[in-house]
Amino acid sequence: MATRTVHVRIEGRVQGVGFRAFVEARALEQGLVGWVRNRRDGSVEAVLQGAAETVEEMLELCRQGPPAAAVTQVVPIDEGVGAFDGFDVLPTL
Repeated sequence: MATRTVHVRIEGRVQGVGFRAFVEARALEQGLVGWVRNRRDGSVEAVLQGAAETVEEMLELCRQGPPAAAVTQVVPIDEGVGAFDGFDVLPTL
């Protein structure tokens, strides 16, 4: 099974709505590793790593977000970056 690593920025109303906790919980449920954090520009940034199909499913979940979110876009930043052990919520950058 192919492993995929994707680094994305999620834009819209994604802060103050439980988005990081949503991403962390869904990633852990699906066995993904990586991290998520808020950005000072109001976006959320994440790195997701795992089975390619599972990462694609997680990206779709990010496009939807939790109920209070209003995602306008999920922007790919990079592919194939890093190796991770677990899933972390990082400080705002």
